[in-house]
Amino acid sequence: MDADLALVIGLIIGAFSIPAIVSAFSDGRAPRVAALTIIIAGALVFYALSTKPGGYKVEEVPDAFVRVAARFIN
Repeated sequence: MDADLALVIGLIIGAFSIPAIVSAFSDGRAPRVAALTIIIAGALVFYALSTKPGGYKVEEVPDAFVRVAARFIN
């Protein structure tokens, strides 16, 4: 898996798990599935940061989204 793809998927999964955590806490449930998705998202982001030489800077994250989207559009 490409580092850009892993970063983008990890950030998207992490962003979608935040409402799941809030929903679980507001319903009085334990956020088990949301916690699992946070762990998966963290692992993907860690993989992306460790496999790309030099890592990512904050300014490079939007470029990674564009590169991944361009790969699937073409």
